[in-house]
Amino acid sequence: MYIDPRFKIMSVIIIVTIAAVFSLDPIAQDPDYHNFADQRRFVNIAHFYNMLSNLPLVAIGIMGVGRVALRQASGGLEQLRVLYLTFFSGVFLTGFGSTYYHLEPNNQTLLWDRLPMTIAFMAFFSVIIGESISVWLARRLFIPLLMAGIVSVIYWYVGELHGQGDLRAYALVQFLPLVLIPIILWQFGSKVNGGKYRWGVIAAYAIAKLMEVFDAEIYGVFGLLSGHSLKHLVAAVGVLIFYWGLQERR
Repeated sequence: MYIDPRFKIMSVIIIVTIAAVFSLDPIAQDPDYHNFADQRRFVNIAHFYNMLSNLPLVAIGIMGVGRVALRQASGGLEQLRVLYLTFFSGVFLTGFGSTYYHLEPNNQTLLWDRLPMTIAFMAFFSVIIGESISVWLARRLFIPLLMAGIVSVIYWYVGELHGQGDLRAYALVQFLPLVLIPIILWQFGSKVNGGKYRWGVIAAYAIAKLMEVFDAEIYGVFGLLSGHSLKHLVAAVGVLIFYWGLQERR
């Protein structure tokens, strides 16, 4: 039976990446992760700016849900409507989950930050599959991908409760699609035009991750906002680019 060479390449990447990640020892959550550079309080609220910077995610999530629900997303595929709704709903909930987490950063509150974030990310990955490879395939992979994301977070959290936290599955869910999405866009193109919107989302996500890594360094240089706060804002820009794409693409 003939198998498209492009699927063979992606299958090899998936297998090798999974094998490499699970060959590592279990990865527990670093307690220092919760020690953000910007500890400023405002009106007696700790980590105020890390919380405030989540508001654009809430706002754009609402805008996206409204546009898709009202069937005004002419730049998307109608068959993927549920996926678009799930993506924007996940973004909306991420804004609330991240705000809750930053009220008192610890592993317990981090659960509610990561769960909706994973929902949004898996929905976006499914959208890319549907817009580039096959609507049929995307709709059948959507629930398994969504469950894989949710299970990876719960697996980490339950492990942490028993002193055996393991982030390997969560790392796979978060970063393997980042490797596959550019390959899919490069090899398969898209059923809609406006590739700049999809690449814009990917670029924004990559920049947001860099902001997160250099949280303290950015805060030390600029002083006004930390890298983590800017991460939230840049991520919101990425979602806004996707929102614009659902208006402008054809």
